[in-house]
Amino acid sequence: MRNILLTILWLCFACGGSAQTPDLLGGKFSAKELQAILIPASKWTPFPRLADRTGWAKADKAALDAIVKSAEEFLGYEWPTIPATMSLMYVRTGDRNKYQEVSFRKRNVLRTLIVAEVADNRGRFIDDIINGVWAICEESWWGVPAHLPTDRDHAGLMDVTQPFVDLFAAETGTALAWADYFFGDKFDAISPQIRKRIHYEVETRLMAPLMKRHHSWMTKTASGRGPNNWNPWICSNWMNFVLLLEKDDKRRAEMMHKILLTLDEFLNPYPADGGCDEGPSYWGAAAASLFDNIALLNLASGDAFKYVYSDERFKNMGRFIYRAQISEKYFLNFADAGPNPGINAPMVYRYGKAIGDDAMMKFGAYYRQANVSVGGHFFRTFFALFLQEELMKASQGLPLPKDVWLPDLQVMSARDREGSTAGFYLAAKGGHNDESHNHNDIGSYVVYYDGSPLLVDIGSGTYTARTFSSKRYDIWFNCSDYHNLPTVNSATQSAGHNFKASDVRYKSSVGAVEFSLDISSAYPSEAGIQSWTRTLSLKRGKGVTIRESTSLKRAEAITEYFMTCYPVEILKAGEVLIKFAGKDGKAIDFALTYNPSQWSATVEQVALSTEEDAGIRRNWGDAIRRINLKAISPKTKDTYSFEIKKK
Repeated sequence: MRNILLTILWLCFACGGSAQTPDLLGGKFSAKELQAILIPASKWTPFPRLADRTGWAKADKAALDAIVKSAEEFLGYEWPTIPATMSLMYVRTGDRNKYQEVSFRKRNVLRTLIVAEVADNRGRFIDDIINGVWAICEESWWGVPAHLPTDRDHAGLMDVTQPFVDLFAAETGTALAWADYFFGDKFDAISPQIRKRIHYEVETRLMAPLMKRHHSWMTKTASGRGPNNWNPWICSNWMNFVLLLEKDDKRRAEMMHKILLTLDEFLNPYPADGGCDEGPSYWGAAAASLFDNIALLNLASGDAFKYVYSDERFKNMGRFIYRAQISEKYFLNFADAGPNPGINAPMVYRYGKAIGDDAMMKFGAYYRQANVSVGGHFFRTFFALFLQEELMKASQGLPLPKDVWLPDLQVMSARDREGSTAGFYLAAKGGHNDESHNHNDIGSYVVYYDGSPLLVDIGSGTYTARTFSSKRYDIWFNCSDYHNLPTVNSATQSAGHNFKASDVRYKSSVGAVEFSLDISSAYPSEAGIQSWTRTLSLKRGKGVTIRESTSLKRAEAITEYFMTCYPVEILKAGEVLIKFAGKDGKAIDFALTYNPSQWSATVEQVALSTEEDAGIRRNWGDAIRRINLKAISPKTKDTYSFEIKKK
C-alpha cells in the first residue's frame, strides 16, 4: 500500500500537478457567514484615522517627511483636463501613452497629496485634494482608451451610459475611497457635495457595474485560459473601495463574496508550481495582488483568511519572484515580461513573512529603499509606512537557486553556483502559444554570464494599438524568428493553445542540467515538421550546448536564430564571436560554435525605428543583433549541435 501511495505522489509531481484546494476563498464562507466575520463598516479602522496622531506616530517619520516634501511641489496644482481628441489618438495613431501620461499623473499627484496631508495634518493640502477629487470625478472615463471596446461605435471614446471597470478605473476608486476615509469630516465641513460625489461616482462607475455586469477579466477566456493579472489586480481595488465606502453591512458582505468568487476564478486554474506565465514584471500585479487581497481580507475579518498563507500553491506563487531571478538587475523575461522589473520591497517582504519563507523575506529586504513610494497599488503604501523600521533592519540576501524546475509552466533555469551570479546561467521554456501576454516562443532560451545577458529574449517593447489586437504578430519581437529558435521551411511558430511543446523532460545533477522537448507542434503544418527535439544543456563551469534532432517531411530551408545585444564578429567558418561586456564593463569574448559543413553564418543588426521599439531600446540599447545560421544542405533527418563557451 505504501508503495502505491508513493507511486501516486511521484506521478502527481512528474505530471506537473498536485492536489489543489478548489474555491479556496469563495468556498470558505457564504455571504451571510462573511457578514458575520467582517468587522462592521462603522467600526473598521484598517489604519489610524487622521485624528489619531498617536497611531500615526508609529509610522516611519523619514518616509512621511519625504512624501510631504514631494507633495509641496503640488501645492496649487493645476489639474489638467483630457480632451476627446487625446482619447481618440489611440484609434487614430495607435498612441496610448499621451493620454495615459496625463491620466496617471493626475492620480499619482492625488495619492501623494493624500498621504502628505495624513502626515502633515495641517490642512495645507486639503484644497488641492478636493480639486483633484473633483477633477477626476469630472472625467468621462477613469480607465484608458486602450481598454475601450474596439468596435466602430465605441473605439476611442467612452460610452458613459454603459460603464465598465478596467484596471485604472478600479485604481481610481481606491484613491477616492482612501480620501473619503481620511478626510471625510473635513470634506463635509467644506461641502457635503464632495463625499456625496465620491460615493455617487464610485457606485455608478464601479460598484453597480461590477455586481450587475459580467467582465471578461473575471473568468477564463474563450480558449479556456484562466484569467490573468487583471483579475486579482482589479479585485484588490474593488475590495478597497467596497470595504471603505459601502455602509450597508449586508450589501458589503454580498459584494465581498462576489469578489472572493471572482478571485477563485483566477486561483482555481493556477498551476501548483506557482509559475506566472506573464513573467516577473507582471507578478507584482498577479500573485502579489492576490496577496494584497488576502492581506486586506485579514485586516477586515480579524485574520479569518490566515489559512490561505498555509496553502502550498499560494506559497509557490510568492516564491516565483525569486525563482525567476537571474541577477541583481535581471529577471526572466519570456513573453511580454521586461528584464528589469521593479521590486516592491515592503510587499515582497510581507508576503514572505506571511508564508514563513525566510529566503523571500531576505530577497524583499535586499531591494529596500529609505523612502516609501506612493504608487498605483495604493493600498501597499500604508502597510509600508508602518513596516519601514522592521524592513530596514531585516537580513538581506538573494536566494539565487542553483536549479529551478516549474513542471506546470514548463520553465527551467540553472546556474553554475547556488547563491552566486558568477558563471553561466541558462533558462528555457516549453508551454504553449496561448499564454497570457504570449509570444510565439516554445523552446526558446536565454544565456547569461556573471549575471549579464549573453543570448537574450527581447521581450516586449512599448505598447501600442497593435499590441493586443489582431495585428499582435505583425510586431517582430512577438514572433519566433526573433527568438532563439529555428525557422523551418520558411515557417515560424503559430499562436494558439494547440501550438505547444511535447515530450518535455528535465533532469539535474551536480555537474549538469538538461532540458529537452519536442517543439514540432509549435509550428504550423506547412513547416513540414514530423519531430524536432531540442536539448539544452548547462555543463556547470564550462558552457551551454544546444542539440537538435530533426525529422521533416521535406527540407527546403532551415535557419537557426540567436539574439544578442552585443557586437558580433564571424571569425571563421564554424565560429561566431560575441563581444560580451559584463556588469563591471570587463570585455569577455564568447564563441558560438557550429558545424561549418552544415551551416553558413550571417549577422544583422535589427532596425529599431517604430514607436514599439522605444521599449526595446530602453531595455537593451540600440544595437540588437541577430545571428543567422542557415542550413547549407537541409536534410529531412539530421542532428545539429551548437555550443556557447568562453573564447
